[in-house]
Amino acid sequence: MPARENLPSTIKRSPQKAQDTYAETLDSAIEQYGDGERAHRTALSSLKHSFEKVGDHWEPKEKRGPSDAQAEGGVDTNRPTAGGVDANASKSHLLAIAKRLDVTGRSKMTKDELVDAIQKANANASRKALDKERDRK
Repeated sequence: MPARENLPSTIKRSPQKAQDTYAETLDSAIEQYGDGERAHRTALSSLKHSFEKVGDHWEPKEKRGPSDAQAEGGVDTNRPTAGGVDANASKSHLLAIAKRLDVTGRSKMTKDELVDAIQKANANASRKALDKERDRK
């Protein structure tokens, strides 16, 4: 399976099931659409139905399903994505994730603000993890 050789680093740091989901979907999408952006978006979309991004990796979601309005599909495909954050999760779940990521001011945030703050914390964690990987090489 060629997809396993080039997994994104956040997926490499994730559970085997997340890696399998992404790789199997990507291989199938490449057969269907060719090796391009559409195939990679399809694989990521599949991953987001069962996993959410927490920091620099993906973790199983409490409840399987679309993670944001974009993933829910429909006619309007120009909706913003939550970048792997499970925006459809409960506010208490988002607060727990924000606490794990040490997001300051989280207790006073709305649900949408929590989603944005978690996205930023995830991006920072991924960037730091990539920097560590580069430093080791």
